Amino acid sequence: MTTLKASRRPPIHMIDTEAEALTDLAIAAEDRAPQASDLLLNEIARATTHSAARIPRNVVTMHATVQFVDEASGKDYSYQLAYPGEADISAGRISVLTPVGAGLIGLREGQSILWPDREGHERELKVVTVSQAINTADRLAPPLSR
Repeated sequence: MTTLKASRRPPIHMIDTEAEALTDLAIAAEDRAPQASDLLLNEIARATTHSAARIPRNVVTMHATVQFVDEASGKDYSYQLAYPGEADISAGRISVLTPVGAGLIGLREGQSILWPDREGHERELKVVTVSQAINTADRLAPPLSR
């Protein structure tokens, strides 16, 4: 198995309707969250989009739970990726409109990305597992191989 290098941005995949909704969200948030808005818009622009039925199950989509490692600290995290109004870090839901949330969307299991945190320090985030929300798992395609 080949490990993807974090120094370049790995290919990402998004559900077409989510990409549209996230574009609207990021544009609306440009004044109050400029860093996250810019990061999210850049990720959407480079993503390959698919219908919901064709997006692989091992890709981080909205409402998926993603386990990832901050390679610098070695610390493991597990969060459900949520829209800002649904986000509640104490309940395990992180907003897509945060630097980490914007960096995770579209990645698949095994991928790593160098990504800035809120303070502007680059962190290497590595996706370990992706679990789709129960109501969306049956509409998603089989996982992409690593």
